[in-house]
Amino acid sequence: MLNRAVLLGRLTKDPEMRYTPSGTAVTTFTLAIDRRMTNQQGERETDFLPIVVWSKLAELCAQYLKKGQQAAVEGRIQVRNYENKEGRRVYVTEIVAENVQFLSGGQGQGGEPSYAGGFDKPASSFGGSGGGRSRDSFNDNPFADDQKPIDISDDDLPF
Repeated sequence: MLNRAVLLGRLTKDPEMRYTPSGTAVTTFTLAIDRRMTNQQGERETDFLPIVVWSKLAELCAQYLKKGQQAAVEGRIQVRNYENKEGRRVYVTEIVAENVQFLSGGQGQGGEPSYAGGFDKPASSFGGSGGGRSRDSFNDNPFADDQKPIDISDDDLPF
């Protein structure tokens, strides 16, 4: 079985961080993601997906992500449920992030790359096991040192 979500969108508001009773950080935010297709009126619809981030990654997201900033999130889809005050069962679908990449853009960003965690490289990526890769390593990213746009035409993309 496979439960994997890879998302790219913009934050609808600043992330909200809190701590569990045991002291674990948890940060939540919503990503706005435009659909590729248009509706019958020719307008693009937008999905608003709730994201949940845990532990150190949660603290980094709360510190460095801001409303309007673009972020890439990799994680899993989770459905949980609870009983509300009226006794009705409420179901919540959310993305539990295992990796978040802070991208440039958004309000107050001025198009500058994001910096996080004391690294001297832009667009830092944090979280997840990464298949044994170090979180601090940028050697795995062939584009980490090159801040030039990538020249790709639509014909080069497989979708």
